[in-house]
Amino acid sequence: MLYSCRCLEAMIKYLTLWKKEGQEEPYVSLTRKKMLIDGEEVLIEWEVGHSIRTLAMHRNAYKRMSQIQAFLGSVPQLTYQLYVTLISAEVPLSRAVLMVFSLISVTYGATLCNMLAIQIKYDDYKIRLGPLEVLCITIWRTLEITSRLMILVLFSATLKLKAVPFLVLNFLIILFEPWVKFWRSGAQMPNNIEKNFSRVGTLVVLISVTILYAGINFSCWSALQLRLADRDLVDKGQNWGHMGLHYSVRLVENVIMVLVFKFFGVKVLLNYCHSLIALQLIIAYLISIGFMLLFFQYLHPLRSLFTHNVVDYLHCVCCHRHHQGRSENSEPSCETETRQSMV
Repeated sequence: MLYSCRCLEAMIKYLTLWKKEGQEEPYVSLTRKKMLIDGEEVLIEWEVGHSIRTLAMHRNAYKRMSQIQAFLGSVPQLTYQLYVTLISAEVPLSRAVLMVFSLISVTYGATLCNMLAIQIKYDDYKIRLGPLEVLCITIWRTLEITSRLMILVLFSATLKLKAVPFLVLNFLIILFEPWVKFWRSGAQMPNNIEKNFSRVGTLVVLISVTILYAGINFSCWSALQLRLADRDLVDKGQNWGHMGLHYSVRLVENVIMVLVFKFFGVKVLLNYCHSLIALQLIIAYLISIGFMLLFFQYLHPLRSLFTHNVVDYLHCVCCHRHHQGRSENSEPSCETETRQSMV
């Protein structure tokens, strides 16, 4: 209903703007954005009419709606079709076409999620993603989603109903993680998300956003960290720790599920070697992580604004381990010297 009202309002605004073509709008606002040109920040200003601003707001809402439709509609459909194909051991043309379109829809939603995340985190900057950046994100997301869903399907087909508690627990952990952080912070529930929302309406919005956040993170990285205590509901910092923790946990989960399929998988399900399938899926997921690191290290449009990039983060981790090793090695030598001096 809300989506239909928004479409109707956008059509009315567009028709009104089309009839007033050539006439200056009575209300005009000034928009300022920063843009990086040859490594230097350049301030850009332009005038935006009231109708144009309203249409831009609707356009941004449609982008988010397409992301919601992609994940809440296409991910279950793609997972179900993969499961049926695995059980029946046949791939009709109609089912193959449906799976291809579902994968395209999910990949589009994940790619759009990355773009929106960059726009939200760097709202003061005008961002342009080139074809190479979009291609890198698309490959990264396609490999990540495909390998993750295939592993989930193989794991579910192997254990059947026994896999349900593990999957439900996995989803519930992701679902309640933002709420646990919110309760531990001691912050109050934000009441200024929308002027017309009551406290109950705000709670419904937060629950809906949390469910969507958990659904996205269940199949791939959401590119944003949810923060319920903030008015913007997201963490605008470049949180390398959150991203590293997510991919580390997902990699361990995928390895465990692949091993369960390899050792307990029914041979009737597939006519191929289980070890080869397991190895291919893990390699595909690792390649997706490689494209993710490639994007943030070299292709991110605002990588010059990072306090630390991927290489710096990995270097700090390695240095921390190296210093720990040196301190552990130095302690026995000190004890030995002390004992020798006592003797």
